[in-house]
Amino acid sequence: MIKKAITLLACAALMAASSTYAGTAIKSEEMGLSKTSVFDVPTPKVYNYGDTAPGKSKLLPRAYSGAPPQIPHAVGDFLPITRDSNMCTACHSQPALWGTIRKTGTATPIPPSHYTDKRNAPDKVTDHLINARYNCNQCHVPQTNAPALVENTFSSKKTR
Repeated sequence: MIKKAITLLACAALMAASSTYAGTAIKSEEMGLSKTSVFDVPTPKVYNYGDTAPGKSKLLPRAYSGAPPQIPHAVGDFLPITRDSNMCTACHSQPALWGTIRKTGTATPIPPSHYTDKRNAPDKVTDHLINARYNCNQCHVPQTNAPALVENTFSSKKTR
Protein backbone atom coordinates (compact mmCIF):
# COMPACT_ATOMS: atom_id res chain seq x y z
CA MET A 1 0.00 0.00 0.00
CA ILE A 2 2.82 2.42 0.87
CA LYS A 3 4.67 1.53 -2.35
CA LYS A 4 1.53 2.36 -4.33
CA ALA A 5 1.15 5.69 -2.57
CA ILE A 6 4.81 6.62 -3.14
CA THR A 7 4.55 5.66 -6.80
CA LEU A 8 1.37 7.74 -7.23
CA LEU A 9 2.98 10.74 -5.47
CA ALA A 10 6.10 10.44 -7.69
CA CYS A 11 3.96 10.28 -10.84
CA ALA A 12 1.91 13.29 -9.72
CA ALA A 13 5.08 15.28 -8.98
CA LEU A 14 6.55 14.34 -12.34
CA MET A 15 3.38 15.36 -14.17
CA ALA A 16 3.22 18.67 -12.31
CA ALA A 17 6.87 19.44 -13.10
CA SER A 18 6.52 18.57 -16.77
CA SER A 19 3.33 20.57 -17.25
CA THR A 20 5.22 23.84 -16.75
CA TYR A 21 7.32 23.05 -19.82
CA ALA A 22 4.56 21.63 -22.00
CA GLY A 23 3.06 25.02 -22.74
CA THR A 24 6.30 26.54 -24.12
CA ALA A 25 6.47 26.00 -27.90
CA ILE A 26 9.70 26.43 -29.83
CA LYS A 27 9.40 28.80 -32.78
CA SER A 28 10.71 27.52 -36.11
CA GLU A 29 13.16 30.47 -36.20
CA GLU A 30 14.75 29.22 -32.97
CA MET A 31 15.42 25.68 -34.19
CA GLY A 32 18.89 24.74 -35.36
CA LEU A 33 21.85 27.00 -36.01
CA SER A 34 20.42 29.07 -38.85
CA LYS A 35 17.97 31.25 -36.87
CA THR A 36 15.69 31.50 -39.89
CA SER A 37 12.49 29.64 -40.58
CA VAL A 38 12.94 25.96 -41.40
CA PHE A 39 10.63 26.62 -44.35
CA ASP A 40 12.87 29.28 -45.96
CA VAL A 41 14.73 28.18 -49.10
CA PRO A 42 18.05 30.03 -49.13
CA THR A 43 19.72 31.21 -52.31
CA PRO A 44 23.42 30.40 -52.01
CA LYS A 45 26.04 32.91 -53.10
CA VAL A 46 27.72 32.05 -56.40
CA TYR A 47 31.49 31.49 -56.37
CA ASN A 48 33.63 31.17 -59.45
CA TYR A 49 36.30 28.66 -60.30
CA GLY A 50 39.46 30.05 -61.79
CA ASP A 51 40.11 29.92 -65.50
CA THR A 52 43.88 29.68 -65.11
CA ALA A 53 45.74 27.39 -67.48
CA PRO A 54 47.56 24.39 -65.99
CA GLY A 55 50.97 25.32 -64.57
CA LYS A 56 50.15 29.04 -64.21
CA SER A 57 48.44 29.21 -60.81
CA LYS A 58 49.70 29.24 -57.24
CA LEU A 59 48.99 26.15 -55.16
CA LEU A 60 46.91 26.70 -52.05
CA PRO A 61 48.06 25.10 -48.79
CA ARG A 62 46.32 21.89 -47.80
CA ALA A 63 43.48 22.15 -45.30
CA TYR A 64 44.84 19.39 -43.02
CA SER A 65 47.45 16.66 -42.96
CA GLY A 66 46.67 14.12 -45.66
CA ALA A 67 44.14 16.37 -47.40
CA PRO A 68 43.97 15.96 -51.17
CA PRO A 69 45.42 19.02 -52.92
CA GLN A 70 43.04 21.40 -54.65
CA ILE A 71 43.19 21.64 -58.42
CA PRO A 72 44.93 24.96 -59.22
CA HIS A 73 43.74 25.26 -62.82
CA ALA A 74 40.53 25.29 -64.85
CA VAL A 75 39.01 21.85 -65.38
CA GLY A 76 36.09 22.58 -67.72
CA ASP A 77 37.91 21.21 -70.75
CA PHE A 78 38.77 17.96 -68.91
CA LEU A 79 35.25 17.03 -67.84
CA PRO A 80 33.59 14.65 -67.56
CA ILE A 81 36.16 12.35 -65.99
CA THR A 82 35.29 8.72 -66.65
CA ARG A 83 37.11 5.43 -66.35
CA ASP A 84 37.74 5.44 -70.09
CA SER A 85 38.48 9.16 -70.49
CA ASN A 86 40.63 10.79 -67.83
CA MET A 87 42.58 13.80 -69.13
CA CYS A 88 44.20 14.32 -65.70
CA THR A 89 46.50 11.36 -66.24
CA ALA A 90 48.01 12.93 -69.36
CA CYS A 91 49.98 15.36 -67.16
CA HIS A 92 49.80 13.90 -63.66
CA SER A 93 50.67 10.22 -64.30
CA GLN A 94 54.40 10.63 -63.64
CA PRO A 95 55.64 8.01 -61.15
CA ALA A 96 59.24 8.98 -61.97
CA LEU A 97 58.65 12.26 -60.06
CA TRP A 98 57.68 10.59 -56.77
CA GLY A 99 59.85 11.95 -53.98
CA THR A 100 61.45 14.70 -56.08
CA ILE A 101 61.17 18.44 -55.58
CA ARG A 102 58.80 19.84 -58.16
CA LYS A 103 59.78 22.75 -60.33
CA THR A 104 57.30 25.58 -60.91
CA GLY A 105 54.87 24.63 -63.65
CA THR A 106 55.47 20.89 -63.26
CA ALA A 107 52.35 18.82 -62.67
CA THR A 108 51.97 17.20 -59.26
CA PRO A 109 52.42 13.45 -59.83
CA ILE A 110 49.60 11.10 -58.89
CA PRO A 111 50.87 9.54 -55.61
CA PRO A 112 51.78 5.87 -55.09
CA SER A 113 48.58 5.34 -53.06
CA HIS A 114 46.60 5.73 -56.31
CA TYR A 115 48.66 2.92 -57.87
CA THR A 116 47.94 0.58 -54.93
CA ASP A 117 44.95 -1.76 -54.78
CA LYS A 118 43.96 -1.27 -51.13
CA ARG A 119 41.50 -4.17 -51.23
CA ASN A 120 43.45 -6.95 -52.91
CA ALA A 121 47.15 -6.05 -52.63
CA PRO A 122 47.53 -3.22 -50.08
CA ASP A 123 51.33 -3.51 -49.94
CA LYS A 124 51.99 -3.58 -53.71
CA VAL A 125 52.47 -0.44 -55.80
CA THR A 126 51.58 -1.30 -59.40
CA ASP A 127 52.70 0.33 -62.65
CA HIS A 128 49.16 1.52 -63.49
CA LEU A 129 46.48 3.68 -61.92
CA ILE A 130 44.03 1.55 -59.94
CA ASN A 131 40.51 1.69 -61.42
CA ALA A 132 39.01 2.68 -58.05
CA ARG A 133 41.06 5.91 -58.25
CA TYR A 134 40.15 7.22 -61.71
CA ASN A 135 37.50 9.69 -60.45
CA CYS A 136 39.86 12.55 -59.52
CA ASN A 137 37.22 15.15 -58.71
CA GLN A 138 35.68 12.88 -56.10
CA CYS A 139 38.41 14.09 -53.71
CA HIS A 140 40.19 16.89 -55.57
CA VAL A 141 38.25 20.10 -56.22
CA PRO A 142 39.14 23.18 -58.24
CA GLN A 143 40.25 26.25 -56.32
CA THR A 144 37.58 28.91 -56.04
CA ASN A 145 37.18 32.43 -54.71
CA ALA A 146 34.99 31.22 -51.82
CA PRO A 147 36.10 32.32 -48.34
CA ALA A 148 36.85 29.71 -45.69
CA LEU A 149 33.77 28.76 -43.67
CA VAL A 150 35.82 28.42 -40.48
CA GLU A 151 39.30 29.54 -39.51
CA ASN A 152 41.95 26.91 -40.20
CA THR A 153 45.11 26.95 -38.11
CA PHE A 154 46.67 23.83 -39.63
CA SER A 155 50.33 24.19 -40.57
CA SER A 156 52.31 21.65 -42.54
CA LYS A 157 55.43 22.67 -40.65
CA LYS A 158 56.44 20.19 -37.95
CA THR A 159 56.23 21.66 -34.45
CA ARG A 160 58.47 19.20 -32.63
